[in-house]
Amino acid sequence: MITFEQFRNKNTLIGLGLGQFLSLLITSTGFTSSELAKKGINAPTSQSFLNYVFLAIVYGSIVLYRREALKAKWYYYILLGLVDVEANFLVVKAYQYTSLTSVMLLDCWSIPCVMLFTWIFLKTKYRLLKITGVLVCLAGLVLVVFSDVHAGDRAGGSNPRIGDLLVIAGATLYAVSNVSEEFLVKNADRVELMAMLGVFGGIVSAIQISILERNELKSIHWSAGAALPFVGFSVAMFLFYSLVPVLLKINGSTMLNLSLLTSDMWAVLIRIFAYHEKVDWMYYVAFGAVVVGLIIYSGGDTNENEDPLHFAEDANQRQHDEEATTSGKS
Repeated sequence: MITFEQFRNKNTLIGLGLGQFLSLLITSTGFTSSELAKKGINAPTSQSFLNYVFLAIVYGSIVLYRREALKAKWYYYILLGLVDVEANFLVVKAYQYTSLTSVMLLDCWSIPCVMLFTWIFLKTKYRLLKITGVLVCLAGLVLVVFSDVHAGDRAGGSNPRIGDLLVIAGATLYAVSNVSEEFLVKNADRVELMAMLGVFGGIVSAIQISILERNELKSIHWSAGAALPFVGFSVAMFLFYSLVPVLLKINGSTMLNLSLLTSDMWAVLIRIFAYHEKVDWMYYVAFGAVVVGLIIYSGGDTNENEDPLHFAEDANQRQHDEEATTSGKS
């Protein structure tokens, strides 16, 4: 039974508020990506590159100022950077083929992936009510795919089915990235995570740009209409990346991905009022399913083990205290 008391604790309220701000940032990145796609600009890796540069400069400066050793192995950050860059590449690439609304809704594929990965690697346990909520969200995802095939007009993209597959692949990589970040932010350091992600994400992006997008960048006629969406995308992504570890530490990666589902509402509003496009009726049914699934998930037992790393941290602290006590006695 869902009660008001479940939503009154400080962490839940902070998580809900921060999650909605992140949702608005994701909607902003979707809007700018869609605008660039409409202008014929196809440089997905280049769009994300400036974000990694911002992360490396801002957080890398803090790490250098601290002059402390890394708390996690450097090669973990290389793998994370690679996965994150390719996730961004696939999702941004999808805007060349499908609609803004489809990309936003299909992102919810990351939720079951996150649950699976946290269950396998972080030993998180989910009860039946939460699993039911996720399944309802997935029902909405299936409706989106059917809607793209069913829709009579193709204003949303040149090949929606290819676009849908790209988003699902990107969402799977996002899940890997989110779970990895959750582990690192709880076992290493948020500033270190952002700095290393910026450094290695920037390196991977630069290599990929030189191979895949060099000619595309040369062919772009740079004007305010082309440059502003690029900069807007990077600023929104920088804010998003900076705040995600905070939500991961407080509520975990599953809550992060569920919170981002509300970006679908903003995506639909943008498509209707900014693009003046007709939205297929299945989108409304799909969004309704996502909302119902989120409510069901939020009503789950808050005492379940959703954050096993806290128990590990408590155990490590107790061991440290015992060692300090023993040392003091000697």
